[in-house]
Amino acid sequence: MTFLDMLRNAASQNNSMLCVGLDPEPSRFPAGMRGDPRRIYDFCAAIVDSTADVACAFKPQIAYFAAHGAEDQLERLMQHMRCNAPQVPVILDAKRGDIGSTAEQYAKEAFERYGADAVTLSPFMGFDSIEPYLAYHGKGAFLLCRTSNPGGDDLQNQRLASIEGQPLLYEHVARLAQGPWNRNGQLGLVVGATYPQEIERVRAIAPTLPLLIPGVGAQGGDAVATV
Repeated sequence: MTFLDMLRNAASQNNSMLCVGLDPEPSRFPAGMRGDPRRIYDFCAAIVDSTADVACAFKPQIAYFAAHGAEDQLERLMQHMRCNAPQVPVILDAKRGDIGSTAEQYAKEAFERYGADAVTLSPFMGFDSIEPYLAYHGKGAFLLCRTSNPGGDDLQNQRLASIEGQPLLYEHVARLAQGPWNRNGQLGLVVGATYPQEIERVRAIAPTLPLLIPGVGAQGGDAVATV
């Protein structure tokens, strides 16, 4: 089953548009775990077990594991999700953006080492940075398009005078992902909940792509406005 098939099935089965982020910060763990990076797996596995029937996807953020030398715990967590929530796809939040043989290694890490169903990518270096991931047929890739952080304006909200119609950069990324880059129907877009009007614009440009929409809650995004 492809990532998109899994996503559609999970959304339908759980009647959900909720992607559960797994960003484990040991200093914020509950009493009994707090400050102990050896409990990262336990903390995340408990969240998975509690939300498996209400989520359409899980999204572990790799930096929170790597910073604590907990890659082995991420591997265990991926296996736990496979065994205990096999119907829910897993998006590895890595935001990779390199090219060539390096991108091939990052793709191997995401899809072979960790067994993710999809991965987040930065398209700044162009299609070269996306293509190695598309070699894994059936896997998904979410491209950063209009991110939730204020600094996204620095590049994403700038006009491209050299492109017909002078689209904003994020609009151009959305067109590429909906069109020529999406050779096998594997792409999606990351659009921040803090910019609901931009979500509407991206959806108009890319009507068939799945959207990963972070930023609800602490970053200021509103769930109702997002929907």
